[in-house]
Amino acid sequence: MNPEVVLAAGYAVFLLGAAVGLDRLARHAHKRSDRYRTAGFRYHPQHDAWVCPRDEWLWPTEFDPDRRMVRYRAKPSVCNACPAKADCTSSPHGREIVRALDPWPHSEAGRFHRGLALMLISLAALILLIEATRHHTAIALAVLAAPLALTGVLGWRFLDHLRHTPAGFPDPTPSTGLRLTHAEPTAAPPADSASVSRSRWGSPARWSSVRPGRR
Repeated sequence: MNPEVVLAAGYAVFLLGAAVGLDRLARHAHKRSDRYRTAGFRYHPQHDAWVCPRDEWLWPTEFDPDRRMVRYRAKPSVCNACPAKADCTSSPHGREIVRALDPWPHSEAGRFHRGLALMLISLAALILLIEATRHHTAIALAVLAAPLALTGVLGWRFLDHLRHTPAGFPDPTPSTGLRLTHAEPTAAPPADSASVSRSRWGSPARWSSVRPGRR
């Protein structure tokens, strides 16, 4: 048995483990961030709504088909009169929660980490294929076959999830510290209504830049 084959197979397995570990850590960090952002709020899938710690409901106000997100907002009159408003949001329009419809990796950061994992998997596959062309013995090929098969399975699974994840990320904001929020239409909609992003009820959606507040 050539030691080079064993080392190559072991290094490929290490790269595959690093790829899986990186993807899982990124997913865990994202889920933890979501739990922190919605701490105290409960989602009710049967009503497609959230309930805040004060038992007030946040109902869906907009569906973004490009970014595959649903925005939920509480009534401004309820939020502005709430004694816990200072600890919840500084927006005068009510507390808002955004929920992604697609599984991981649905965010820009998720796709970035998934891409890094695929690069490690591709490197492992390249190493194994090079060793397979250099050493043609039955024992060497048998040692390389198992990690190569695992590389193919992981690569297909990660790539398939990545391909079915939308990549329509928000456009950059005009300057640092600004975010996009829904605003009233400022002009008549274009003739081609198919090119206009529409809200949950079919009305044209417009966006404007405002300074951020806690939501």
